Amino acid sequence: MPNSERQTLPSEISFIGFAGADWWYHNRAHSDFQILVRLARNHPVLIVNSIGMRMPMPGRTSRFLYKIWRKLKSVLRFLRRPDASLPNLYVFSPLPFPFYHSKPARRFNAWFLRQQICAAAWLVGIRNPAIFITPPTAWPVVSKMDSRSLIYNRSDKHRLFAESDQTYIEQLENALFKHSDLILYVNGHLLREESEQTGDRAHLFDHGVDLDLFRLDGSAAEPADLQSIPKPRIGFFGSLRSYMVDFPLLCHVARNIPEAQLVLIGDTQDSIEEFDGIENVHFLGFKEYAQVPHYGLHFDVALMPYRDNEWIRYCNPIKLKEYLALGLPTVSTDFPEAHRYQEHISIAKDADDFVAKIRHVLGNAADNGSRTALRQVVENATWDSRVDEFLTMLDDVTKRQR
Repeated sequence: MPNSERQTLPSEISFIGFAGADWWYHNRAHSDFQILVRLARNHPVLIVNSIGMRMPMPGRTSRFLYKIWRKLKSVLRFLRRPDASLPNLYVFSPLPFPFYHSKPARRFNAWFLRQQICAAAWLVGIRNPAIFITPPTAWPVVSKMDSRSLIYNRSDKHRLFAESDQTYIEQLENALFKHSDLILYVNGHLLREESEQTGDRAHLFDHGVDLDLFRLDGSAAEPADLQSIPKPRIGFFGSLRSYMVDFPLLCHVARNIPEAQLVLIGDTQDSIEEFDGIENVHFLGFKEYAQVPHYGLHFDVALMPYRDNEWIRYCNPIKLKEYLALGLPTVSTDFPEAHRYQEHISIAKDADDFVAKIRHVLGNAADNGSRTALRQVVENATWDSRVDEFLTMLDDVTKRQR
C-alpha cells in the first residue's frame, strides 16, 4: 500500500520541526530530518535549523571561526524550499542573538527567534501546527507559540554535552517532559530511567534506515578517492567527534592490523594529531549523505568504535542499521543499544578483543549469502514504517485532546 494511503492524519495538519542539526551543512541522516522530510510528502512542514546549545568560543570550541562562518552562511539562506519534488517542505535558518549566559539575553533571544519563526510559518501558510522538537533549547521559543500538539524527540541526553550549560539544559529537558504531549525515545535505557517524569506519554521509537539509498548491489560504482586505497578496508562513516569516537582505539586497530587500510569518512572537527605517522589510516573527509553508501559498500569490515561514556550509553546510532542494510560485517565496542543486534554483529569487550574480532571477520570473508542475510535484518526497519508508526501515535494524541 502506498505510504500516502497509510497515513492517518488529515492533510491540513502542518508541522514545525526544530532540528538538532543544520540542513545546509550537516548530513541529513539525522532522525528528525528523516521523519520531517517524509511528513512533507503529505503535510506542510517547516524545518527550523538547529538552535545551538552553546555559543562557540575561542579556546573552548574547535574550529571557532569556521563554525561562526558556517552558521552565517546558513542564516543567509533564510527561508527556502530545498527540494523541488517536495513542495510542502521548507527550511528556515533564523538569526540568533548569540549570547546565552544571562537570563535577560536568553529571554530576548527566545522572543527574537520566535518572531522570525512565526513570520516564516505565516509566509508558507502554516497555522496551528504540531511542533516537533529535538534540541531542548527550542523550548523557550515554542513555550509561547500556538500549537496543536508538542512532540519531543528524545534522541540524546543533551545535558551531557560537554560544552553546554548542563544545569540550564537539564531545566529545559524537564520542562519538555512536563509539557510535551508525546515523547519519543530511541534508547530504551533512557526511557526507563525517565519514566517517572514522562509516564504514558513516552514511547520507544527506534530509528529507521533509508533502504532506497542503502540497498546497493555489488555493481555500484566505487568512488574515485577510494579506488586508490588497497583492500582489505576497515571503515567507519559518521561524525568523527572525540567525545563519541574512540580515536586511541582506532590508532590501536591501525597499528595492530597493518595489512589492512583504515578508512574514516566524516567531518573531523577535533584534533587528529594522534594518527600522524600511521600510514594505513585514510581520512576522506565529509561526504554528502547520498554518497555515503557508495563508500560503505566497498568496506570489508564496518566499525562502531564508540567510547565508553554516558553520551554513548544513551545513544542509538543510525549507522548500525545502515551498515546492516549494506550487508557489512560489523565490529562494535560494547554499549547497550549494540546488544539489540548482538546476533548479527561482533561486540568487543576491550581494545585487543576489538582487533581480534576484526581479524576474525577478515579471515572469514562474508559471501553474498551472508551479506544478504544481514540486509534482511533491517528489511522492515524503514523510515517510512517509522513515520507511519509516529502518525498513529500522534493520531491517538489528537483523539485524546478532543
